Amino acid sequence: MPARAISLEQQQQLIEIVRDAAKTEILPRFRNLSEEAIRAKSAPDDLVTDADQGAERMMTAAIRELLPEATVIGEEAVADGSANLDDIAGAELALIIDPVDGTWNFARGLNQFGVILAATSFGETIFGLLYDPMADDWIVARHGEGAWFGRPDGTQRRLQVSDTDKFDEMVGSTSIRLFPKPQQYQLAATFPDFQRMMAFGCACHEYRTMAFGFVDFMLTGKLMPWDHAAGLMIHAEAGGYSALLDGTPYRPTIHQGTVLAASSRAHWEQLREKFSFLV
Repeated sequence: MPARAISLEQQQQLIEIVRDAAKTEILPRFRNLSEEAIRAKSAPDDLVTDADQGAERMMTAAIRELLPEATVIGEEAVADGSANLDDIAGAELALIIDPVDGTWNFARGLNQFGVILAATSFGETIFGLLYDPMADDWIVARHGEGAWFGRPDGTQRRLQVSDTDKFDEMVGSTSIRLFPKPQQYQLAATFPDFQRMMAFGCACHEYRTMAFGFVDFMLTGKLMPWDHAAGLMIHAEAGGYSALLDGTPYRPTIHQGTVLAASSRAHWEQLREKFSFLV
C-alpha cells in the first residue's frame, strides 16, 4: 500500500500541538518538581515525571483530534501498557511521541531536554520534529524535502550536516552506559582518537546538533523509536547517512542493535571499521 504523507498544513499544526504542550505541561514544571512528581520506571535512572505524562496526554488528545485515523504511540503509554510498539509496522499512519526527551536532565534542572515527534507509515518514517522548549524553536523534515530549522517569527533555514574529514578533527556523541560493561571500556578507549566525544543525555539535542553540522557522528546502543525515528530521518534529510553497524537500514520497527549515524556514507564506513568490536 502507498505510504501516507504529512502535509505542510498538518506539519504546522503538529508543531503548534507540541508548543502548546510544552508551554502548558513542561515548562511550568521545570525546576519546580516535587520528589513525588519524579518516579523511576525500568531502572533508577529511567525516570518519568508529571511533565512527561501530562504533556503526552495533552499531545495525544490533540493529535487524535487532528488526525483521528492515526495510531498514537507515546513513550509513557507503551510503558503503562496502553500502547503497543508492534502497531507501528502495520499502521498506515502512526504518530510516535517522546513527550520529554532527556527526562533525567529535566528532573535535575538541566536545560538539555526536548520533545520528539515522528510520523510513520507502514513502518517508514515520513515526518520528524525535534523541538526545544527552552528556545521555542524546532527542526522538521518531511521525506525528500530537506531538514529545516524554524522559529515562531517565521525564520526558516535549511540545514546541512558537517563536512569534517579527519578522525582527529571529528566531534562525536555516544553514551557508553547504553552498551555492555566490557564494551564500555573498549568504546571509551577510542575517545582520544577524536577531537571531542559528547554525551548529551538527550537524543533530541544530539540529533539537532548533528543537523546543525556541529557534531560529525553519533553511536547508540538503544533503539527505542521515540528516540530515533524523527532524528535519523532529519539527519538523512540534512545529508547524513546512518545504519545499524551490521549494515541493516534503520527502521522504527527495529528495537535491538547499534546504530551509527555519520555525515556521509564514506565516513560511516570508516567509523564502522573503528567501532567493529561492537558488532
